[in-house]
Amino acid sequence: MTDPTPALSFGGAAAAYDRFRPRYPEAALRWALDGLDTPARVVDLGAGTGILTRGLLALGQHVVPVEPDPGMRAQLAAATPDTTALAGSAEAVPVPAGSADAVLVGQAYHWFDRDRAHAEVARVLRPGGTFAPVWNVRDERVAWVAELTRIAHLGDTADDVTGRYADFGPAFTPVEVGEFAHATTLTPDQVVGMLHTRSYWLTATPAERARIDDGLAELFADHPDLVGRDTVELPYRTLVLRARRR
Repeated sequence: MTDPTPALSFGGAAAAYDRFRPRYPEAALRWALDGLDTPARVVDLGAGTGILTRGLLALGQHVVPVEPDPGMRAQLAAATPDTTALAGSAEAVPVPAGSADAVLVGQAYHWFDRDRAHAEVARVLRPGGTFAPVWNVRDERVAWVAELTRIAHLGDTADDVTGRYADFGPAFTPVEVGEFAHATTLTPDQVVGMLHTRSYWLTATPAERARIDDGLAELFADHPDLVGRDTVELPYRTLVLRARRR
């Protein structure tokens, strides 16, 4: 991973992470796995608390979660019956060579040391297998969502994803991009709770955390699209980058 400190900051907030982070739309996961038989053997790399793992299990796949953070692995085990995540990373995947039909990554690819991770994913996949990082990216074409991003110093935008991560190296075919729209319904307090699971907030100073929370309170109190709302629809663009192992 490029910088392990923020990447491993989530364990202490694992329960909130699992509660508030958005799920992945079924259509996006089906597109990622298109052309593979079911059940496929799928490695969920950087599995976190198992949000992607549970989506894949619901589609009838055989899933092997791999996650470096012990707190996240514990939450995955608690929330995902009969599933145990393996301790490992994108740069050292603890599964045999050629044993996976697909490797999927939910919200974690930007933490990887990409050259080392690509080599490991290529080792793990059988020829013709699928590598597909997946992101839920807030739809910042909506004005209040763009303001939310500014206040909370949130990460990748849709343009960042499709521009920065569009090449997986010589072991893979050219990357295809799929986009799927969905939304989650949250109370303002739940939006704040979700933002408290972001790496920027988790690693911020107390003063910076207070500044963010004050800005969020002002946003919900004053923005014309949010004033008086008991719940809000937080829109997402789910992006899937898909390539095949040569």
